Amino acid sequence: MSVVDLFSPVEAVVFDVGRVLVQWDMRRLFARLIAEPARLDWFMANVVTEAWHFEHDAGRDLCEMVAARKAEFPGHDDLLDAYATRFGETIPGNVPGSHEIVRELAARSVPLFAITNFASVFWRDYRAGEPLFDLFGDIVVSGDEKIAKPDARIFDLAARRFGHVPKSMLFIDDSAANIDGARALGWQVHHFRDASTLRSDLSARGLLG
Repeated sequence: MSVVDLFSPVEAVVFDVGRVLVQWDMRRLFARLIAEPARLDWFMANVVTEAWHFEHDAGRDLCEMVAARKAEFPGHDDLLDAYATRFGETIPGNVPGSHEIVRELAARSVPLFAITNFASVFWRDYRAGEPLFDLFGDIVVSGDEKIAKPDARIFDLAARRFGHVPKSMLFIDDSAANIDGARALGWQVHHFRDASTLRSDLSARGLLG
C-alpha cells in the first residue's frame, strides 16, 4: 500500500474469489485419486496443471479441452473426467476471516464487486451454494467473458460494468501479475496475503472500523 493509496478515496471494493475469499487447491482432489506421491507429483506437473486449467478459466470449452488432454495423455481418462465432474472438491472451504470482512463492508454500505478467473460451468455450480455473493453488486467471471486476468480488457470491462473509475476502486487479489495489471490501469490495489493484513489496510483507508 502506498502513501498515495492512503489518501485516495475508495468508492468501491473489488475482490478476487479464489485464494482470497475461498481456498482452492486442485491437488486436494487428485490426492484422493492417486495414492503414489511421485505419480501425483508428475500428474499435477504435466497433465492437470494450473496453466492448463487457466485455459478453461479463459473460456475454452471444457469438453474440447478434456478430450484433447485425453488424446495427449492416454491412460488418464478417469482422472480427467474427475477434473470435469468433481471440481467442487478442489475448494476445501473459505479463506479464514475474509467472509467476515465482506459482511462488515456490506453492513457499512460499501459497494462490493468481484473479478474472478473462474470457468463458467464451475462458477455456476459453486455460486449456487454460496450466498455471500448476494452482497455483491456485480461479478465479472472470466469464463463468461472469455477474457482472464491479468488481461487489461477484463479490468476495463469491469470498470464499465461497476460504474466507478479505476482510481476510485480498491482491487484485492492474491496474484502479483493481476495486481500489477490492475495497478498499471490506475486501480488502487491490495496484494492479498491474509485477512488480518487486509483488515488493517481497509481500516487505514477508513472502510472498516
